[in-house]
Amino acid sequence: MKILLKAAVVLAATATPYVHVQAEAAMRQVPARELPVPETVSPEDQALIGAPLSPIWNVHPTSADEWKEFVAKVAAPAIAGMPELLAKLNVKREQAKIAGIKVYVITPETVPPENHDRLLVHVHGGGYVLGPGEAGNREAILMAGYGRMKVISIDYRMPPDFPYPAALDDAMAVWRELVKTNDPKKMAIFGTSTGGGMTLAMVLRAKAEKLPLPAAIAPGTPWSDMTKTGDSYFANEMVDNVLVSNDGWLGDAAKLYANGHDLKDPLLSPVYGDFHGFPPTVLTTGTRDLFLSNTVRVHRKLREVGVEAVLNVFEGQSHAQYLASPYAPETKEALGEIAQFFDAHLAK
Repeated sequence: MKILLKAAVVLAATATPYVHVQAEAAMRQVPARELPVPETVSPEDQALIGAPLSPIWNVHPTSADEWKEFVAKVAAPAIAGMPELLAKLNVKREQAKIAGIKVYVITPETVPPENHDRLLVHVHGGGYVLGPGEAGNREAILMAGYGRMKVISIDYRMPPDFPYPAALDDAMAVWRELVKTNDPKKMAIFGTSTGGGMTLAMVLRAKAEKLPLPAAIAPGTPWSDMTKTGDSYFANEMVDNVLVSNDGWLGDAAKLYANGHDLKDPLLSPVYGDFHGFPPTVLTTGTRDLFLSNTVRVHRKLREVGVEAVLNVFEGQSHAQYLASPYAPETKEALGEIAQFFDAHLAK
């Protein structure tokens, strides 16, 4: 009895200072340090990881004209590289309209028999402002090429002319039309960054409108919380060399798109939505990604409600760098794993 009492006193004495220290350590100061490029990734990925911070991260457009100039400047090199990408991946692209919304139909030259009736719906990234027209096709082309499935990429309306909910309305109009003539059990939705957030928001809207849900989804590094909530918004600030910080153009774009709506609205920040009944989900991110926590929080929330969810995290990568080098082993691996996930869940 005396021994137990003595142990309890010692435990109490050691626990009290610990609790006190924890209470005072809410903010941690991190010393300046150098981050080496991992030697465990491909040369292509090493080049991406070792690149300087994005030169556009801290741009702050202040008018509609400045936003449009910024968007056009970013779009130009993306568009210039599309013909080579289409040719090397043996993919063709056609422009069309579905439910009055402009889309791109992206089809591999050779589609395996098991994929003939399968259809992937793509929503592009870009902070709801970048990637208009052909500039938003890169991920769709990569998925069509490596996954060998037909892709419909939605060219949704964007700010400054068309704020929330224009982008989501357009995406839902296309989905609503496609499920009339296609079996949703053979369909998936995917996208990265904003496209990842929109993928989640589309499922929330489809649930609310009692529309058929896709058989699977792939929200890559989703912009699932627009409020700068989550550890990696702080831990990976100035470490992610793509987005760099929420305090640059990214945070401005969130406010521009939201147009006065609450950023915690689940259709803007889907992590605050109800994930019950979601389709099987595969998520992709990197260890230096500013949106790592966005991705992890979605994964945990899906698991908590019993949804099958797979989380793929790539070594050293900043935001969406699994798409940045189109022929890198990591790109082929990331898209190959998404394609395998779709193959396992989409009906043949």
